Amino acid sequence: MAELPVLETPRDPALCSGRFTISTLLGGDEPPPPAAYDSSHPSHLTHGSTFYMRTFGYNTVDVVPAYEHYANSTLPGEPRKVRPTLADLHSFLKEGSHLHALAFDSRPSHEMTDGLVEDETGTNGEKNPEEPVRFGWVKGVMIRCMLNIWGVILYLRLPWITAQAGIVLTWIIILLSVTVTSITGLSISAISTNGKVKSGGTYFLISRSLGPELGGSIGLIFAFASAVGVAMHTVGFAETVKDLLQEYGSPIVDPTNDIRIIGVVTVTVLLAISLAGMEWESKAQVLFFLVIMVSFANYLVGTLIPPSEDKASKGFFSYRADIFAQNLVPDWRGMDGSFFRMFSIFFPSATGILAGANISGDLKDPAVAIPKGTLMAIFWTTISYLAISATIGSCVVRDASGILNDTVTPGSGACEGLACGYGWNFTECAQQHSCRYGLINHYQTMSMVSGFAPLITAGIFGATLSSALACLVSAAKVFQCLCIDQLYPLIGFFGKGYGKNNEPLRSYLLAYAIAVAFIIIAELNTIAPIISNFFLCSYTLINFSCFHASITNSPEVNWGSSVQAGSYNLALSYSVGLSEVEDHIKNYRPQCLVLTGPPNFRPALVDFVGTFTRNLSLMICGHVLIGPRKQRMPELRLIASGHTKWLNKRKIKAFYSDVIAEDLRSGVQILMQAAGLGRLKPNILVVGFKKNWQSAHPATVEDYIGILHDAFDFNYSVCVMRMREGLNISKVMQAHINPVFDPVEDGKEAGASGARPSVSGTVDPEALVQEEQASTIFQSEQGKKTIDIYWLFDDGGLTLLIPYLLGRKKRWNKCRTRVFVGGQINRLDQERKAIISLLSKFRLGFHEVHILPDINQKPRAEHTKRFEDMIAPFRLNDGFKDEATVTEMRRDCPWKISDEEINKNRIKSLRQVRLNEILLDYSRDAALVIITLPIGRKGKCPSSLYMAWLETLSQDLRPPVVLIRGNQENVLTFYCQ
Repeated sequence: MAELPVLETPRDPALCSGRFTISTLLGGDEPPPPAAYDSSHPSHLTHGSTFYMRTFGYNTVDVVPAYEHYANSTLPGEPRKVRPTLADLHSFLKEGSHLHALAFDSRPSHEMTDGLVEDETGTNGEKNPEEPVRFGWVKGVMIRCMLNIWGVILYLRLPWITAQAGIVLTWIIILLSVTVTSITGLSISAISTNGKVKSGGTYFLISRSLGPELGGSIGLIFAFASAVGVAMHTVGFAETVKDLLQEYGSPIVDPTNDIRIIGVVTVTVLLAISLAGMEWESKAQVLFFLVIMVSFANYLVGTLIPPSEDKASKGFFSYRADIFAQNLVPDWRGMDGSFFRMFSIFFPSATGILAGANISGDLKDPAVAIPKGTLMAIFWTTISYLAISATIGSCVVRDASGILNDTVTPGSGACEGLACGYGWNFTECAQQHSCRYGLINHYQTMSMVSGFAPLITAGIFGATLSSALACLVSAAKVFQCLCIDQLYPLIGFFGKGYGKNNEPLRSYLLAYAIAVAFIIIAELNTIAPIISNFFLCSYTLINFSCFHASITNSPEVNWGSSVQAGSYNLALSYSVGLSEVEDHIKNYRPQCLVLTGPPNFRPALVDFVGTFTRNLSLMICGHVLIGPRKQRMPELRLIASGHTKWLNKRKIKAFYSDVIAEDLRSGVQILMQAAGLGRLKPNILVVGFKKNWQSAHPATVEDYIGILHDAFDFNYSVCVMRMREGLNISKVMQAHINPVFDPVEDGKEAGASGARPSVSGTVDPEALVQEEQASTIFQSEQGKKTIDIYWLFDDGGLTLLIPYLLGRKKRWNKCRTRVFVGGQINRLDQERKAIISLLSKFRLGFHEVHILPDINQKPRAEHTKRFEDMIAPFRLNDGFKDEATVTEMRRDCPWKISDEEINKNRIKSLRQVRLNEILLDYSRDAALVIITLPIGRKGKCPSSLYMAWLETLSQDLRPPVVLIRGNQENVLTFYCQ
């Protein structure tokens, strides 16, 4: 935690916009004089000082976790909160920066925020009139999917399919189709809930899961299939209108050309509705939905009404057991009479499940709306299909003439078929295959059965037009996203958007042109199988993308046989290819440089990092050999292979890297700059806690803290691990040790000589492999203990990410994770809900959140005295000395703590004491304790004082303690891109 250095300068509101970058902080400006950084002055308040004074007891630019730090945008009129950069916390603040300006913000506490703000929209809090229209899961997904599923096939082909395949096989066709769509719906849900889904729907999901190569190809297929779907539903509508014209004796030209003319006019009207914008299109969808529901009710009522003479002549006799029994089995007729032909014609009616995902960019919360709306739509439409197939198959015979005189009369000859039992003789037309009515001959059977035929006609109009409209919108949206990504040449023209919703007008015209081309076919049974093939390809790729994401691992690389050589070349190619991948939060991996020295000396540190990086990210064990290069080079070559073999024997997937340097700090600087390859480069420095810092030579402590500062300067995150029994087992092994990180227990020899200790000794590589492996806590089952995370300040989410990755491993997955956050007693519920909401968006599965309202309480007197006794040997005691003497003392002993520094940091020091009391109260029996690492400002916090903070914070705890500080950049996000 870095306290806020403030200047006695008036607040300039103009400086409040913008954000610090490392380049601006580390530029040529000279840092302000030390006197300007007196944050203990009572008049110096931070941007949220009222909040922080109540929570932590001192002013700080560090901020608590908040949703806004991870969001890419804010609501119109709302100020944007930003997290301070690592340079803001670690380096000198420039005079006149927005942090200093905010430091003098004198607004009342209820107006203050608990984060830095960037006002993106000005002071006008009124609603932006250009705010896009967004839809919820019912209106945006469920209704849209149901309308697309309830398309032309429901009214015009389901009765015919029932007659051809029989009720049993029709149910099998329906359930088989639903199985495909349900699995796909679950895959869509799994992918879409991984983050915020943008416009482009299916194409977006696949391209972001499998990459643009597969996503681009399937996106093109899907967009084309949607455009053909427009033609299919429009032809169904035109077919109904054609039948009405023929019924009233008013054809336009002839049946085929009538369908073409009506289809082109209809799709032109649908294009106009789409061009009017998403809001009008959504209102039209709701109207269509109501019409369809009324038509369903009308149909069901019609099946219960006793048949009139006209309906009976057309084969309707209400519910009859013998009709149901006869229609259970198939009666294949014509060229289309086969099971798979029926499946191919029916399947497009199930493809509407993607209608919601395809407009994901226009949904309020796609991650919730897509799975909820899609699965509910699948359920209700499946029920409706099964019900209609069973009811209409129980009421209507397959063949009927529609002639009122075809009744059974004495002397009319032999009568065959079920209709004979109800007084009707359809034998002649059935034998000659000339019947115009009946379930297998008349596509408009549902209209005939219904109580009021015009309502079914209205339902057909609603279903066909709504589905055509949804397909038109889907095709255009996917085309637009495909064009924006520029995966194919010469198609960028169609990606341009217009208006507040970025409407793809050019893509609409492209989809319209494709639809018109297929409307010219004018045959529904020909168009439907084409769409089935396209959509089955799309669904296969969607399911494969989910499957692929769940099982794939990176290849292991070695050298030797031709197969291994091929693996090497492949790995090399991929490594080079990774260099072309842009930096993004979604691509973040915790890649660790672990300062183990010889890895077998600190097995617990190796096991800890190896556990959460296994099969996930890069781990490098770093070792610095101190001494002249010529003297250490033979040893360097000798031990490298031995340490690598030791890691392999321990089943740790890590690299070993060593360097020779004059001192440890220089060697670590070399490692941090040179370790890794391209994108496979460490971004986290992991070190062990310097347990014997109080007895070690002060120069080694200065180096230790200097390494942490160097890590922050190189934009690394830092992880410090402490175990009660210590990390270094080299004394037990009677081998050389790394003196800076864990020197010999007494450290008296080194201290007396006044020089840094040196390293000596060699390690036999064969002995390393043959030695007995030391057991550590990270190799054993943890049972049902707890992993306690103290996320005190927002570091970008690394404090959460590492324990989450650890908790996914078999030995730790039974542990319960608890998150502790600082707060105020009068805001417990509010702050707890905010953190729970943020954690739920990250999908980490952390549900147990505790707010600590007592951080700001005074620690117990004996604990305070223990801290004062701890730092007493490191005090400069300069209170009564002149400035020249103090300067001389400081130059010789930079690790010493002046009286001014003790007074200035007194409150912050007491907070570490108090936090340790809280840790002992809450986490004494935890399996692992994770704490946000406090930051000491470089050049302002002596190394001995900073070590005293770390010692005090983590002392007396039985479980391992890991202090983590990210580099203040997001490593967690709830966005897909």
